[in-house]
Amino acid sequence: MKNVLAAIFLVIIFSFTSCVKEGTGGNAKIALWVKHHDKLIPGATVYIKYSAKEFPGDDVSLYDDSEVCGTTGEEEAHTHFHDLNRGDYYLYAVGYDSAIAQTVKGGIPVEIKKADEDGETDVDVPVTED
Repeated sequence: MKNVLAAIFLVIIFSFTSCVKEGTGGNAKIALWVKHHDKLIPGATVYIKYSAKEFPGDDVSLYDDSEVCGTTGEEEAHTHFHDLNRGDYYLYAVGYDSAIAQTVKGGIPVEIKKADEDGETDVDVPVTED
């Protein structure tokens, strides 16, 4: 009986320690570009929510991290989230489209799959005016 209980205990402990949750600590990366109708939005702020498949809302305090997109050259409207584990994430971006003189915002769910664990997932984050 003791052996059975010990085996069950070890299985339970192993299942909790081998489970990796969304968030940092992995080797995956999300590379992203913020776009409004295919127009790059430089300087946009992008927020990331771990363990989310749906829009968490526009209250940015609900998000786990943020990055600001570049403003010129190859980094224009581009940024990265590094060291991520596989799983589900939601990206939400807020920026300013100077062509229409309006704030634009929007988001997209992203899944990092097991096959992507050591690589980069490229994403266009679509935004629109209010």
